[in-house]
Amino acid sequence: MTPAEFRRRRDNLMHLMAPDSIAILPTAPPSIRNRDVHYPYRPDSDFYYLTGFAEPEAVAVLVPGRAQAEYILFCRKRDESKERWNGPIAGQKGAVRQYGADASFPIGDLDEILLPILEQVRRVYYALGCNAGLDQRMADWLNRLRGKVRTGVQGPVEFIALDHHLHELRLFKGAEEIQAMRHAADISAQAHLRVMRACRAGMAEYALEAEFLHECTIRGARHQAYSPIVGGGVNGCVLHYEANQAVLKEGDLVLIDAGCEYDYYASDITRTFPVSGRFSPAQRELYELVLEAQQAAIKKIKPGNHWNDPHQAAVRTITRGLLELGILKGSSRSIAKLIREEKYKPFYMHRTGHWLGMDVHDVGVYKVDGEWRILKPGMCLTVEPGLYIAPHAKGVHKRWRGIGIRIEDDVAVTEGRHEVLSAAMPKTVAKIEALMNSSEKYG
Repeated sequence: MTPAEFRRRRDNLMHLMAPDSIAILPTAPPSIRNRDVHYPYRPDSDFYYLTGFAEPEAVAVLVPGRAQAEYILFCRKRDESKERWNGPIAGQKGAVRQYGADASFPIGDLDEILLPILEQVRRVYYALGCNAGLDQRMADWLNRLRGKVRTGVQGPVEFIALDHHLHELRLFKGAEEIQAMRHAADISAQAHLRVMRACRAGMAEYALEAEFLHECTIRGARHQAYSPIVGGGVNGCVLHYEANQAVLKEGDLVLIDAGCEYDYYASDITRTFPVSGRFSPAQRELYELVLEAQQAAIKKIKPGNHWNDPHQAAVRTITRGLLELGILKGSSRSIAKLIREEKYKPFYMHRTGHWLGMDVHDVGVYKVDGEWRILKPGMCLTVEPGLYIAPHAKGVHKRWRGIGIRIEDDVAVTEGRHEVLSAAMPKTVAKIEALMNSSEKYG
């Protein structure tokens, strides 16, 4: 993202804020993995969305209309000894020159600088409960201001959830954001292709995970949007399976749900394919049903439709297909009744998608005033129907048992209809089998 893009976002938020107000956003604190080792640092998504600043120990302050500085960035001071160990620090000059702050102060001066500003505003936009340390400091600042009431200081009289405006802005992606997501999806698609080519019986699930991570890394995506799921055989029936330890067996399917993060934007792709390179008849029938459901759902993604339309299309398709296969009992006239009674849920128990953006389960409400949200250009979502037949599912023929299938793509709502951002990744039976049995297959 360019500095101009971050400035545009800040301006948009400040335009929505009420008069005499301030917005205060902390970044995420570093997280300790064990003893002296930290997890790789990632800034808070809301904070980064507005600032483009990726260092820890920082707080962004927006004060619309303030003459001295509308955008103040509190961050670490330059320190040669620390930089020798951990790399460059932007410092106050860097915050202004590189990141567009109107003014910047050391993070240690937060109390001293911010308290006089709070005296002058009436409303505070803040995400209470997201940062315990800053919550406590906020309480201390308010108590100090209350102690000045007899001197004529009033201070804030209203706290407003920052999420309401900010998450609404984040829900609608601009051209630069969609390009980042398109690139992330393309990298992940190439990684999924690598995994399909490498797959063979006898490999461990984690070996396929390693293939995926390797391809993402060499293409410039060092971080994943979430922990990869590699579930062979019955493990594919566990929706959030992450052990990735089992050995892949001939004749089984393997479900891989994995997506990289690029420039702080997520991808989220799932593919299910046969370890042997050929679907069995039962696997093919269920797979093609899930694919039909996904295609029906994607067709419903266009401006003017509501959020639930793709899910309803997927549920109708899956229910009809389960009925035709004999997994559900009834007649063709009973589809509506089966849906109403949720008879499909033992086999398809989750929603068909979620918002996608900086977070893999991105921000944005799904209902407005109790009604499903209307889809509009700039919204990005996943489409991921699935079928999961438990190994010991009662009343289901053994040929279906232990099969888990999910197909997931990333989709942007456009002015015309939609764009499948992950379209580079094959998903038909014919293309998957051709890919896995081509001369390009590894091993």
